[in-house]
Amino acid sequence: MPRALFLSALMALPGLAAAEPIAVPAGQGALAAALKASGAGAELVLAPGAHAGPVVLDRPLSLICEPGAVIDGGEKGSVVTVTAPDVSISNCTIRGSGSSHDEIDSGVQLTKAATRARVIGNRIEGNLYGVDIHGARDALVARNVIVGRKDPRMNRRGNGVYVWNAPGARVEDNDIRFGRDGIFTNSSRQNVFARNLFRDLRFAVHYMYTNDSEVLENVSIGNHLGYAIMFSDRIVVRGNLSLHDRDHGLMLNYANKSDITGNLVRGGAEKCAFIYNAHGNLIFGNRFEGCEIGIHFTAGSERNAVTGNAFVGNRTQVKYVGSRMVEWSLDGRGNYWSDNPAFDLDGDGIADGVYRPNDLMDHILWSQPAARLLLGSPAVQLLRWTQSSFPATLPGGVRDSRPLMAPVVIPVRPDVAAMEADYVARKEGS
Repeated sequence: MPRALFLSALMALPGLAAAEPIAVPAGQGALAAALKASGAGAELVLAPGAHAGPVVLDRPLSLICEPGAVIDGGEKGSVVTVTAPDVSISNCTIRGSGSSHDEIDSGVQLTKAATRARVIGNRIEGNLYGVDIHGARDALVARNVIVGRKDPRMNRRGNGVYVWNAPGARVEDNDIRFGRDGIFTNSSRQNVFARNLFRDLRFAVHYMYTNDSEVLENVSIGNHLGYAIMFSDRIVVRGNLSLHDRDHGLMLNYANKSDITGNLVRGGAEKCAFIYNAHGNLIFGNRFEGCEIGIHFTAGSERNAVTGNAFVGNRTQVKYVGSRMVEWSLDGRGNYWSDNPAFDLDGDGIADGVYRPNDLMDHILWSQPAARLLLGSPAVQLLRWTQSSFPATLPGGVRDSRPLMAPVVIPVRPDVAAMEADYVARKEGS
């Protein structure tokens, strides 16, 4: 039998034909009734108007909303709870969760049984948590607008996306605003968070005990902290932007064996990067610009390779708290320092002299801030002249033997630059 005829005959068999979409009118109880009557593989299309929740999706099906369809949980529990594999929720407005942190009341809650769930293209607004991926393997949360609550106390809000023990979960191309953290992941692995936009949050991305995962090409604007990688190993943090985040753009806290590459942190942060007790990391090709401190190394962070980065216009380029001398160049290439008055007589792109971003006076200022009153004194000038003339008197600290003559350039898309400019204007006008 020809293949086309065979497939036609196969689809004609009972139970194998594609299910007809089921139209669900707006109104009290209509959605619950449609779910009760639907079998596995059903496609429910919600008409414009209000649909009452909370609802539980306990069999594989697709929930698709027409423009103007709203699922409202009535401030009771999670609005939509998924307890079956292969469920898809798309194009809906989902709002009105309860307010229990203990129950993780969410717009969409994916339980451990919700394997391969798809939450795509929805507007999830005004819920305590946006999406809770709670043990659901291989879930995808993509292209949603997630708008959290604006409680006066930020720590009482929920997260935009909460990932707990959900291997293979992907969170991609979402616009996440307000609430507490944009994405908070805990005790998970093999996750990908890519191309999301984060604004008006505590942390854009917050890692705890999550390994072998990736944070790729996200944008954080005006949050308290951009990317916090904590107690996690083997993380790839690549191509992200942190623009005018308040405290830190990037933080590695007990984070090990990770690749931090091609990220841009600029504008107003207390510290572009804060490295605390983090070991064996590659920090390569990043640009740290316009912060109070470019990079702060402390608490015995060791065996980190720092190369190919640009430190541009930071008030203090490096704050290194330690007694050892550490080398910040690798394979003949160091970093670019905007305050390094260097020469390159052979034109190879590498400065001819060694660069040391810190001296003994810097260490005194970090440990005794009151000493700033003496900065203009002859004693301080004599101390700095002595160290420049007799390098053996330098304390332990950072040494870049092969500093670069040109900085790495990391472009910012025009639409993102416009959002950054709008944030700065609002901040200066407040």
